[in-house]
Amino acid sequence: MNNVDKPEFEVAVIGAGPGGIAAAVKLRRAGIDDFVVLERADEVGGSWHENHYPGLGVDIPALAYQYSFARKADWSRVFPLGPEVKKYHVEVAHRFGVHERVRFGVEVEREEWDDDGGYWMLHLAGGAVVTARFVISAVGAFVRPKADVGIAGATSFKGKVLRPSSWNDDYDLTGKRVGIIGTGASAVQIIPSIAPQVGQVTVFQRTPVWAVPKPDFQVPRALQRVLAIPGVQPLLHGSALVVVDLALRAVVGLPPTVVHPVMDRFDAACQSLYRRYLARVVTDPETRAALTPNFGLVAKRPTLSSSYLRAYNRDNVALVTTPIERITPTGVRTSDSTLHRFDALILATGYEVFSDPETYRPGTVLGRNGFDLAKFYNEEGLQAYQSVSVPGLPNRWTLVGPYSWTGSGWHAFVEMTADHAVRAIGETRRRKAGWCEVRKDAADAYHREVYRRGESLRYYLADLNGHVPTYYRNSQGDTTYVRPSGFFEARRGNRRFPLEDYAYGTRTPATVSA
Repeated sequence: MNNVDKPEFEVAVIGAGPGGIAAAVKLRRAGIDDFVVLERADEVGGSWHENHYPGLGVDIPALAYQYSFARKADWSRVFPLGPEVKKYHVEVAHRFGVHERVRFGVEVEREEWDDDGGYWMLHLAGGAVVTARFVISAVGAFVRPKADVGIAGATSFKGKVLRPSSWNDDYDLTGKRVGIIGTGASAVQIIPSIAPQVGQVTVFQRTPVWAVPKPDFQVPRALQRVLAIPGVQPLLHGSALVVVDLALRAVVGLPPTVVHPVMDRFDAACQSLYRRYLARVVTDPETRAALTPNFGLVAKRPTLSSSYLRAYNRDNVALVTTPIERITPTGVRTSDSTLHRFDALILATGYEVFSDPETYRPGTVLGRNGFDLAKFYNEEGLQAYQSVSVPGLPNRWTLVGPYSWTGSGWHAFVEMTADHAVRAIGETRRRKAGWCEVRKDAADAYHREVYRRGESLRYYLADLNGHVPTYYRNSQGDTTYVRPSGFFEARRGNRRFPLEDYAYGTRTPATVSA
């Protein structure tokens, strides 16, 4: 295919967000130093660099949102804000020698395996090519903002258009008439943050969101000193993981005849409690009714906010549930023929997520003998061995793949998937092999077991709550976002997988089946 005798790098990591940083640190610790990190932005941090909208912050405690190898005791808040989280990732990248290995402003548009050479060709925007023997894809869970918001006239608005992923900090919202489309996690943070400043904010809601009170506060210095004691943070974090682990294992491990009725009652009880909570915090009955979900607590991503619901008590905040007909040059027209005029329009319409087959574009990841990852996912459904490797893609792993999330913080699970990739690379090097590829029989057996164990998750997301749009359930009706196992089982699987589940060799074979 190519005239390159030797690839430029032994390993290429795609993305310098939380996963890419973890992979780079793990590579260095394993003594694999010939690597590059390719990042499309101009700084590390991934979403924490690209996003800087008003109110941005984590929605899980910082204790669970950090690397095990770089614990931070002096977080300013229990749920730190975006700038502090970004600073943490930048500091970790510098401290562990990752930052110097990053090529910034580099976007990988296509990955192509060279069968003859036994390496990957990474085609970049602009036409350049980076070659690497191994590839670790660390592009994350939220791959790219949705280009098509699914509304007629979306590009016709003549006022200021803002997106959470490309916020213009120089634009002054003071006194402006602002419309915001969407009520997901970013909108829940943006709305109460801008409400005191703007003249009027109108929220267009398709589906209400669960907004549970956020127990956030400044961390006292005394508590910071306690958290700095060796072993304290791992113990607290580990205890939380045990609770989540037991809950998830119960859901996937108990018989459906036991679990399904419990799910029904759980949802009913949560909705009853939430209605009481809404009655306490939202004063207008009509608005309160519109903010009431008719689905379960974890059918969509629940949010943590103590200010979102209360924002609707303000005179300058309006909630619109009438469907949008189109976006016009001056605002938004709803199906009742009302034209809502705005100075600025915020499109909080979400991302393309790793768990949807449409996220993978045909021709962008091509493996052995022309294997096309997008074609495979669309025809066979999303699947990957231990969520990281796919037959047909030698020497390649993804850190956030099908059935990967186990209820932990992102750092905990990208660390375990990075461990998987680095272990496989290390074994390939130890054997002096040119390539390794997960065996198809091992991958198929793993997927059959994962799919079987996901029955209750599919019931909850596709049957009990099938009426609500959610990225926990993909367009194929499958629950590929969540791994149907406990956290600790997933970690063992990624760190101790049988090495013989991979095939190894010096030249790329025609097939790898057993």
